[in-house]
Amino acid sequence: MIFKNNNITLCDIYSNSLSLYGDRVAFSALNREKLTYSSFGERVENVIQIFNEAGLQKGDKIAILAGNNPNWPIAYFAATTTGRIAVPILPDFTAFEIVNILEHSECKALIVSSKLEYKIPTHLTEKLSLIIKMDNFEVTKRAVNAGNFLREEPTQEDVATIIYTSGTSGASKGVMLTHANLVAQTKMTGELFPILKEDIFLSILPLSHTYECSIGMLLPFTHGASVVYLDGAPTPSILMPALKEVKPTIMLSVPLIVEKIYKIKIRPIFTKNLLLRAVYSIWIFRRLFHKAAGKKLLETFGGNLRFFGIGGSRLDGVVENFLADAGFPYAIGYGLTETSPLLAGVIPGKVKWQSTGPALNGVEIRIDNPNDKKIGEIVVKGPNVMKGYYKDPESTMASFTEDGWFRTKDLGYLDREGYLYIKGRKDNMILSSNGENIYPEDIESIINEFDLVLESLVIERKGKLVAKVHFNYDEIKESEHIFGEGSANLTDKVTKVKRDLLLYVNDRVNRSSKLSEVVEQPVPFEKTATQKIKRYLYS
Repeated sequence: MIFKNNNITLCDIYSNSLSLYGDRVAFSALNREKLTYSSFGERVENVIQIFNEAGLQKGDKIAILAGNNPNWPIAYFAATTTGRIAVPILPDFTAFEIVNILEHSECKALIVSSKLEYKIPTHLTEKLSLIIKMDNFEVTKRAVNAGNFLREEPTQEDVATIIYTSGTSGASKGVMLTHANLVAQTKMTGELFPILKEDIFLSILPLSHTYECSIGMLLPFTHGASVVYLDGAPTPSILMPALKEVKPTIMLSVPLIVEKIYKIKIRPIFTKNLLLRAVYSIWIFRRLFHKAAGKKLLETFGGNLRFFGIGGSRLDGVVENFLADAGFPYAIGYGLTETSPLLAGVIPGKVKWQSTGPALNGVEIRIDNPNDKKIGEIVVKGPNVMKGYYKDPESTMASFTEDGWFRTKDLGYLDREGYLYIKGRKDNMILSSNGENIYPEDIESIINEFDLVLESLVIERKGKLVAKVHFNYDEIKESEHIFGEGSANLTDKVTKVKRDLLLYVNDRVNRSSKLSEVVEQPVPFEKTATQKIKRYLYS
């Protein structure tokens, strides 16, 4: 097994997989060409030759700006296995953000899809030594005096990738992950849930985010599994046929995707009339309904699913109850870009409600400065913790405790079995007038349990708590059993729902956490790559 030797790099993983799994399918796009491990390796070598001819040296940065497709991992491995540094850029970043990243990271080369070329201004293309089209690896610009490439193998401590975060705070920093970080992450996640060479991953999250890159690409590649990419965003019209065609065994998701499936497709079935609502409110019947719906949901996902990983933010408690009752093979994880990303996780069948599970083998978790409820900042140690922020020693120093533990800036607590529970971001916590800690995420969880709510955000205004809420307008329009036949227009209906929601929430929270107002959010909130709301835009 590749991990018997502790001193390995992504280059070793790459060579090992090509040797062991040559004829197996590594990557493919839905209903398009399938790349075996051997053919994948040949294409990686072709791109490496382009880098060599352009004179790119060890340590040079190569930006990757494209949506998911098999050429993305080709570009990534061509960069990282030769000692260069991959700089993945989220396709959703604005042109302004992309320019900042390219300039800050000092990229010498850019691999960009034709769909996203418009985001690169002319003055920037003039500075780059090499530009390649992701679509077919056509070279569109190469410096005339490229020089010669001096081949050097990467070491464990070399930086493999710099990932610019798209955080909820709005501040984007370049996270430096080494070969050692990514190899350790791959080893630990493989120990948590063994991957079989027969496994088929269906990829629906952006590869430019470390969650999908590490667990959805490096992990299956290490174990000879296959990854299928969608031809576009995972909208229902694209995802549903893909699930039927691919029949995946493993998928990675964020809470919002599964929450929307439940709130838009499943829950309305059980609440479409007064009789069903009454029966559904009885827990024993609710569990039976969920179990029946779970069988259909598994069929919808192709029937072969054995692991559905959920991470990126907290899963709605009501939705988690549904998944548990339904017997759906969901797993929960917690991590950050700075930790490659996974820190804690639990496999299907061992999940505790609303917990992210215990620390991975090799990771240490500590709660710093706990209050009387044992809630404090989560700080961690492990081989998957980043080298630091690129060209930002001050932020790097501030992100570690004096004794060398990484500060996650998340608040949480550990139970007696070592299972971790997240309460929210340290920066989001609100201190009430009577000195109590208020966790907006806890209130949002209660808001999101309300039948007609899709998503919410709790903020503080003039010392009072206000909830901004995006409602399920389609269900409100059709809910005659709530409003009565021939009831008022949509505006009046929403006003009533807001009033009912305020009462619903304030009946379920303590005095310090009561809302003063519910404000309608007519359109969905803007979100990060892992579908977390960009809170800084609304505070």
